[in-house]
Amino acid sequence: MFQQLAQQIGISSDPRLSPKPGQPTAQSVSPIDGRVIATYGLDTAESYERTISASVGAFKKWRAVPAPERGLVVRAIGEEVRRLKEPLGKLVALEVGKILQEGLGEVQETIDIADFAVGLSRQCYGLTMPSERANHRLMEQWHPLGPIGVISAFNFPNAVWAWNAMVAATCGDTVVWKPSMLAPLTAIASNAIAERVARAMGHENVFTLLIGPDDVIGERFIADKRLPLISATGSCRMGKRVGQVVADRLGRSLLELGGNNAAIVHKDADLKLAIPAIVFAAVGTAGQRCTTTRRLIAHADVVEQVVERLCGAYKTIRIGNPLAEGTLVGPLINQKAVDGFLHAVAKAKEQGGTVVAGGQAVKVAGSEGGYYVQPTIIRAPAGNTLPISMEETFAPILYVFTYKDVDEAIAMNNMVDQGLSSACFTDSMQTAEKFLSFAGSDCGIANVNAGTSGAEIGGAFGGEKETGGGRESGSDSWKVYMRRQTNAVNYGREVRLAQGIRFD
Repeated sequence: MFQQLAQQIGISSDPRLSPKPGQPTAQSVSPIDGRVIATYGLDTAESYERTISASVGAFKKWRAVPAPERGLVVRAIGEEVRRLKEPLGKLVALEVGKILQEGLGEVQETIDIADFAVGLSRQCYGLTMPSERANHRLMEQWHPLGPIGVISAFNFPNAVWAWNAMVAATCGDTVVWKPSMLAPLTAIASNAIAERVARAMGHENVFTLLIGPDDVIGERFIADKRLPLISATGSCRMGKRVGQVVADRLGRSLLELGGNNAAIVHKDADLKLAIPAIVFAAVGTAGQRCTTTRRLIAHADVVEQVVERLCGAYKTIRIGNPLAEGTLVGPLINQKAVDGFLHAVAKAKEQGGTVVAGGQAVKVAGSEGGYYVQPTIIRAPAGNTLPISMEETFAPILYVFTYKDVDEAIAMNNMVDQGLSSACFTDSMQTAEKFLSFAGSDCGIANVNAGTSGAEIGGAFGGEKETGGGRESGSDSWKVYMRRQTNAVNYGREVRLAQGIRFD
């Protein structure tokens, strides 16, 4: 199947897919059935240097291209991705196990952020400010920052790169991408599309790619002073390492890390609205989203009804090959993820939790070598003491807690180390506004009557605390990819000092 998709996307002759003799290689394995999809070439210290040098050289030319013209290149990339949406979506499903609808949805995010970035190419506004000095003008402007390093995780192998790359390119930066080695083929395809479009329009090496293990590529990448910004998406552990190394060289980090997200269901919530939203957020991408709902905090008056409806919904979920029609939950990414799932379920039981749905690894007919588990619901014991729920397990496990007071629910929402996404289902204006207030959710994303998962590109994406504090995608996230410059222009004939200082 991969060969057919590679031909459709136009990467059949990509040098990485035909490694040279002696070049280090690795294999991409599909979580659907555990089979090898393709063997690909890895970067070395020598190819790393060539790639970074090429990106630095390209930046010096790209930054001089007018921003609206850069926007035309991004628009053309978006159009090419739109044309190739189906094979790209299938490649995402094949390589990381997302159901096809989610694979197509991820590619649509790339198309959407390209559209957003085209408009941005005429809107990187600065400000003018009143000067206290006569015959002076005070203003600020934004300049391209430099070659941007992007590190992405396996669970969004196309969209997270695009959030960064499309916006950064519009801002006048070049982009060097280090993808997860669990999703290299999607990265090869995505970068190849962007680079060939840009090259055809006269701009080479705006988009480059590095694939390799941390000891060869990763550590060198984050320590490289030629990359003024490292945008990293992944685990909190990884983010702490990136942040430390980049800070040591006084570079910039944009960190979008883990999430242990909660959904509050108040006693007046519309359950016809809440239940489907919670189910998608809890089991979508087999629980392997940083925005996955992992904790459900339900009011004591409705918790039994909520659990009953959720268990009923879980019984209808079809687990299987993500490329098959009707499948709603595909596999976890590998055996390590399955082991983590089983460990968390066992720990929850030890700690007094009750499994009311799922809890097992399963085999799927025709995909016996795949990594499948049941979406799982675990009720916390009395007192809501369940330490394992404080850890982010990248799997479809939903822990259910009970509350009586809104302030208690908000405190439970905020008690974990991460602060990415949160949700509150209620028909009460007072409850909703409290949840959204400064004393409410401490997360970067707080939704009312909408689930924790499924962010739109128009808003800034990211979170607080151990989620890293970074913001990607929409709103004014573009500013992190640029450098701000304040300008004072004296159009008079006298030297005037600020604060009224005289220096005669």
